Amino acid sequence: MNETEAQPLLNIGFGSLVIAQRVVALLNPMAAPMRRLREDARDRGQLVDATHGRKTRCIVLMDSGHVILSSVQPETIRQRFAQEQRPQAAF
Repeated sequence: MNETEAQPLLNIGFGSLVIAQRVVALLNPMAAPMRRLREDARDRGQLVDATHGRKTRCIVLMDSGHVILSSVQPETIRQRFAQEQRPQAAF
């Protein structure tokens, strides 16, 4: 894919978008290892808080090592990802 082609974006809530192909995992933030992952990313300067002041319900891990906090349930983001992967009808 060259730079001029549009890359599909994934809505992770409240107007925040990420490049769908760069998402590695959608994680539950309540597990202890995920709390450590969040703290490590904060220390490295790779933590992005996209919760807009709401409770963190999903951690989005990117291939760049960035950790993005979202207030949308992982299942909802997964459904949006699946919809993005379906071929779109040409009109």
